[in-house]
Amino acid sequence: MYAILISLSCTLLAQPPDMRKLVSQSPRLPLERTEFIPQPPGPGWAIGYPTAVTMDAKNQIYVLQRGSEPNRPPVNGTADPILVFSREGRLIRSWGKGLFQIPHSIRIDPKGNVWTVDAASSMVYKFNPYGEKLMQISVGGQPEGKRGFAGTTDIAFAPNGDLYISDGYGNARILVYSADGKRLREWGSPGNGPGQFKQPHGIAIDEQGIVYVADRQNGRIQRFDLQGKFLGEWPIGMVAGVTYAQGSLWIGTQRMEDNTSANGWLMRLDRKTGRVLGTIESSHAHHVISVTPKGEILTGARPSAIYWFRTPR
Repeated sequence: MYAILISLSCTLLAQPPDMRKLVSQSPRLPLERTEFIPQPPGPGWAIGYPTAVTMDAKNQIYVLQRGSEPNRPPVNGTADPILVFSREGRLIRSWGKGLFQIPHSIRIDPKGNVWTVDAASSMVYKFNPYGEKLMQISVGGQPEGKRGFAGTTDIAFAPNGDLYISDGYGNARILVYSADGKRLREWGSPGNGPGQFKQPHGIAIDEQGIVYVADRQNGRIQRFDLQGKFLGEWPIGMVAGVTYAQGSLWIGTQRMEDNTSANGWLMRLDRKTGRVLGTIESSHAHHVISVTPKGEILTGARPSAIYWFRTPR
């Protein structure tokens, strides 16, 4: 009987919400969208689709950009995949040319190291803040014959230093590595049941060791402990991005019936209940989201926009 109740509970939780109604009934976040404008260091310099943006403790802004995307018009320019800017948009340094096929996410760990994942090659790179490569992890395991998007999507850092990687294009799993790059375990399989995934696209971990996975095509956030034990789920639209910082859980989401380039919302959630604490419209800026040291949001959007959601001055 207990197993039947658990199964019924999971089925009920999986019912998709009416996103517009949910947004209309939720408080609006006290943030306004501003556009961060990089200053070109010279003629002919351009970026294409900043797929992820983050900020370090020194308020330097790190942009991971794709340049030319698969099946999209090419971008003419000489920008490296990883770009570091001052708050005012001045290019400080850049690196990464030749390392990436489809750069997807960039994160900064608690020690200030810079991590990236590639959605085609499934390579994970660790750099110091000056671009020196410190480690590379070849996740591998892409399905035979699958080209283009076939690899990793995001990375998060556990309180003990372990690395948690979402492998959502071609696979449906979460991988765990030690801080020195040794694979420890993995969990997940294709499907829509507890602990199963249909494109795990983002991952975050709080200080209590709760793992939050943006199960994009299943329209939910799934929660786990550090060993992969399923703790629950929240249906919250086609959620692509999830991040945790300074006691707050943030997501980027949209309606399930829209395509992945459609407009959506940034939301702050109660991490115990999944209740929406605040929303703001995000246009396409909900793919991968990051929180600044001041609790503001940085994200990128097609074709070349970098958005900074911050407190009005």
